[in-house]
Amino acid sequence: MLRRTAFAVLAALAASPALAQPYPSKPINLIVPFSAGGPTDVMARIVGERMSKELGQQIVIDNVTGAAGSIAMGKLVRSAPDGYTIGIGHLGTNVVNGAIYKNLNYDLIEDLVPIALLPSNPLLVVTSTQVPAKDLKELVAYLNANADKVSGGTAGMGSGSHIGALAFFEVTGTKYQLVPYRGTGPAVQDLIANQIQIMIDQSSNSLPHIRAGKLKVYAVAAKQRTAAAPDIPTTAEAGFPGIEVTIWHGLWAPKGTPREIIDKLNAAAVATLKDPDVRRKLEDLGQDIPTPAQMQPAAFGAFQRAEFAKWKAIIDKAGVKVE
Repeated sequence: MLRRTAFAVLAALAASPALAQPYPSKPINLIVPFSAGGPTDVMARIVGERMSKELGQQIVIDNVTGAAGSIAMGKLVRSAPDGYTIGIGHLGTNVVNGAIYKNLNYDLIEDLVPIALLPSNPLLVVTSTQVPAKDLKELVAYLNANADKVSGGTAGMGSGSHIGALAFFEVTGTKYQLVPYRGTGPAVQDLIANQIQIMIDQSSNSLPHIRAGKLKVYAVAAKQRTAAAPDIPTTAEAGFPGIEVTIWHGLWAPKGTPREIIDKLNAAAVATLKDPDVRRKLEDLGQDIPTPAQMQPAAFGAFQRAEFAKWKAIIDKAGVKVE
């Protein structure tokens, strides 16, 4: 009897939270909603590698592509809320998709918990080197004259490159065929090969190819020039004010993830973006680093809600929907 009682006590103690293994005790899966080599994937790898050191466990990248990130976010929503599956997304995947996709079986605001706001970067107007235009005004004239011959790449409906193209169409009055890819990584490779001719792409994705002479750049879609490439004019300076789209990124966890886990992940993310080497890598890609206050879960959640209200109104007005 005494032995059975002792075993029962030991079993109860082993199951108690006090003796549970400290988080994290195994690798963490980081869902990335686009293919390897794209801007979101690159950020995930830079940030994930440094966060691994902070947390003492490896962060494993899981590229889940398709439907402009909605498949990946669906997988994240359905994951166990134990801190061992988190996801990275951006303005397109975690705001715009909620306004565009009518049949999402989850809510991007209510079914995910914000962990931390990550860096943001403006979009660049880039083309194949075979496009003859020398500046943005010439490019717009070229697009208007060759609308039936020109195609542009996006990472799918609701992606940053899609949002940028819509803004470009609205301000310039141009229109060309949009070709959706499973991420901007493969889209840029086709752009370099002139299989498509134009993209409105994140600076973090395009700048290395611009510096290598593989792509032409015409303007940055922002109010100010980017410090990473100060020689690139803004769209306003190039003759077309009003094309301003900044793609911010963030980390989320499934609804129900314990607060102490969210706080630990947030602290690791904040420490990561304070690292000089990480900051240099991201800033070299044209990324703007948020402040620690902006990165806090509550502040990030409020920001995401405000962005959803803003972009839903714009998208509803444009009539962009996916059934």
